[in-house]
Amino acid sequence: MKRFTTTAIAIGLCFAGFAQDTPDAAIVQKIRKEGLENSKAMDIAFNLTDVAGPRLSNSPGLKRAQNWAIKQLSDWGLKNAHLEAWGTFGKGWQIDKYYAATTLPFYHAIIASPKAWTPGTNGPIRSEVILIKADSVADLAKYKGKLAGKIVMMDRGTALTSGTKADFSRYADSTLAQMAAATPTANAGRQRPAGGPMADRMAQMMKLRQAQAAISAALLEEKVGLILTYARGGQGTFFTSNGASYALDAKPVSPELEVAAEDYLHILRLLRAGKPVEVEADIKTSFYDQDPQGYNVIAEIPGTDKKLKEEVVMIGGHFDSWHAATGATDNAAGSAVMMEAVRILKAIDFKPKRTIRIALWSSEEQGLFGSRGYVSKHYGDPKTMVLTPDQKKISAYYNLDNGTGKIRGIYLQGNEAAAPVFKSWLTPFNDLGATTVTINNTGGTDHQAFDAVGIPGFQFIQDPADYNTRTHHSNMDTYDRLVEDDLKQSSTIVAAFVYQTSQRGAQIPRKELPSPQPARP
Repeated sequence: MKRFTTTAIAIGLCFAGFAQDTPDAAIVQKIRKEGLENSKAMDIAFNLTDVAGPRLSNSPGLKRAQNWAIKQLSDWGLKNAHLEAWGTFGKGWQIDKYYAATTLPFYHAIIASPKAWTPGTNGPIRSEVILIKADSVADLAKYKGKLAGKIVMMDRGTALTSGTKADFSRYADSTLAQMAAATPTANAGRQRPAGGPMADRMAQMMKLRQAQAAISAALLEEKVGLILTYARGGQGTFFTSNGASYALDAKPVSPELEVAAEDYLHILRLLRAGKPVEVEADIKTSFYDQDPQGYNVIAEIPGTDKKLKEEVVMIGGHFDSWHAATGATDNAAGSAVMMEAVRILKAIDFKPKRTIRIALWSSEEQGLFGSRGYVSKHYGDPKTMVLTPDQKKISAYYNLDNGTGKIRGIYLQGNEAAAPVFKSWLTPFNDLGATTVTINNTGGTDHQAFDAVGIPGFQFIQDPADYNTRTHHSNMDTYDRLVEDDLKQSSTIVAAFVYQTSQRGAQIPRKELPSPQPARP
């Protein structure tokens, strides 16, 4: 009798779990119709890119986008749309003017961008280009007193090779099958042992950075007019970076242009052959330090269930971008999808049991600062694993930050218990190409902040598109690179996942709490 009772209870719980994870066909159909037929995803992306412009952390462009998002979310009927400070970031920065060209041996406009957080040229300058051959500060001795006001470049750079693969790709069925078949690894979540090849590479990298920093300081002391730097990339695409710190007390640096490979190598070949090259440039940049705080955009659809409305389902994506383009695939795409997902739910007049909260993070590009600051403030400290009571009230966090590619499934981040739940929720979207649930982890974006304090945090699997080959942090990351049908599909699936999570009887299953993460040496 006891065995029968236990078995009956187990079967009952199994059926109950199956029932609560079986999507409501009528609601899913409403979500599909609104998301696929009445989408506003591209309009949202247009406002974040073409209208707001580059959204570097604490820049005017980011603030324009944040203010627009708050108004738009409020107009859709979300509550308490506001900016929430997460901590101190530092200086904002933007390009006010950029022009550079070779004038000798002939006129040619240079494809380039000022490096983030570097100063301008203080007006137009024209100079012969001096090729510097130096691997250390000692090597600069022969140039002492000869560089003031000059345009310089380092004798570095390699010949380009033509690509043999298409920029744009989608996951093959065989690749998705391998992801779905993955099993948990014994070393998952463990810290790497000290020493070894990784430590050696890190030491070499640190040594190289220190040498470069010393050379940069010496060039500043020589009062160079402009530094031309070789930018990674090809075919007119270059991948950008920062050339200085955004800290309020950052040391001054020289003006610096990150130059597309074809233009840099053109100049380099001429100089190596002993041919004179002259460049003219006019660069103006501005710094913003009146408000060094960093902010996230937060808004909610309040829950309606008496018992569950204090619990939260969160979605988000990072709002900030780099400066050489308008940050379309990184990450206006993910932000637009998340905004569109809540718009869909409001459009079908959905009344969630749990509160739905959207977050548009800032300063992800500098180290997940916006999401980590928010998590630290609301849910706990991963360094000590001292958690707040609200940590138990959040069911899940869903993130999107891998370009324009459509959703093909979801990474479990090692959370095996969530697998059957998500497989069920993806079933109504198998016809749209979303089929894969993988135990694998993926990193580099904001779901990690939640996972680090034991909250189920997930990133969706997306088709690669041309994210890593052409658009990620590049001057080509513009609205034109967005695929409308992919954004529609992703928004619809995210809206359905949010609906399911908000209505589920129980929260999303959790992994074992992680151990405290000591500060890195």
